Amino acid sequence: MTSLVLASGNAGKLREIEPLLVPLGWDVRPQSEWEFEEAVEDGLTFVENALIKARHASAKTGLPALADDSGLLVDALDGQPGLRSARYADDGGSEANIRKLMDELSGVPEEERGAHFYCVMVFLRNPQDPAPIVTHGQWMGRITTESVGVGGFGYDPVFFVEERGVTAAELPAAVKNVISHRGQALAHLLRVLRVHRPL
Repeated sequence: MTSLVLASGNAGKLREIEPLLVPLGWDVRPQSEWEFEEAVEDGLTFVENALIKARHASAKTGLPALADDSGLLVDALDGQPGLRSARYADDGGSEANIRKLMDELSGVPEEERGAHFYCVMVFLRNPQDPAPIVTHGQWMGRITTESVGVGGFGYDPVFFVEERGVTAAELPAAVKNVISHRGQALAHLLRVLRVHRPL
């Protein structure tokens, strides 16, 4: 097994990613195992922020790093909360973020509540890696008028997945891990790593 640092302390992300990388020989370790400050995510795009996080974690640990940056983009809000999805309600947490989103969409009819989750995933061999692996995923849906379901995390209880007829929070984890934005980006990454394991 080769150690790999996941540039996140999010337990939900670790649960989604670890089972998929272990069979390829990667020992996935969250950056919370080390004591260092989080990266300053001051990029203007998801790609820039993912690269910032991966380079920071790799530099601090000396390990290859995997980072993602993802967010919810709502059509009626011109792509917001976007890059600020996790901090939409000023670090108030998921429930506060959902409340703010519901307030912003108050009065918006169902047919205009289209949204999608977007994810960029970055793999770096080292902090100076000039050719990182970058993959993308997109998950289409719409925002409900109330929270439904107890699974998942973040905006999952208000993200309705049309083809499944349920919110993301109602999906079994195994299903979500395949069809979600992060699942898609990770699947693309795994295909690359299976063919060419960059060490």
